[in-house]
Amino acid sequence: MFAWVSFLNNNASNPSVINSHPGTRMTVSLKPRKKPRQRRSKVTCDAILEAAARILETEGPRNLTTNRIAENAGVSVGSLYQYFPSKEAILAELVMALRQSLLADMEEAARGCAGMDLVTAYETLVSASLKHHARRPELARALESAEMDLPLNEDFAEIKKKLADVVAKVLIDHDIENAEQTAFDLISLSHGLATAAFQAGETDLDSLSNRLNRAVGGYLGLPRPSA
Repeated sequence: MFAWVSFLNNNASNPSVINSHPGTRMTVSLKPRKKPRQRRSKVTCDAILEAAARILETEGPRNLTTNRIAENAGVSVGSLYQYFPSKEAILAELVMALRQSLLADMEEAARGCAGMDLVTAYETLVSASLKHHARRPELARALESAEMDLPLNEDFAEIKKKLADVVAKVLIDHDIENAEQTAFDLISLSHGLATAAFQAGETDLDSLSNRLNRAVGGYLGLPRPSA
């Protein structure tokens, strides 16, 4: 539940203005120009997104350009611009997909927490929150870094609320008082640890999970989980 703290603490107030270059302000649209409806269009759109993901994984955000994305996707730049007005819009679409996957992982884990003691429940949620890093760690790290410059819109705000509600619901089910405030505190407590770890290039998810578990358990006043 805590690897997504940078997402929960991000600014969701303006969907069009982004600081894509340090020290500058740039106005771009983060919304796709059109959603693919036919199979061929969907294949093209998916190829663009996957090409961008591969560049982020292997070369990082600094080398992400619309020309490079189109070349790697095997489409023309004109075709790319039919769907996305900017590389920032492509990044936003990838971040949205990452967060939707995270939400699904968290909801599934929360359903499995029924009948668990609180220690096992929060360890289960912590593990679920790290799944997207285990699947494509370099992509997750690149997107979470790029996301800090993307002011997120109402769609992201809705996912943010659902994620926070998942944590609060598990706490309520385990008779934790002030569950919403406690969920907020736990997320904030873990923000520095998780963000610093990923920005430093941490790859040992087991170690990070253990440290998050100790931090959460300490806040809740529970027995220290086994390492």
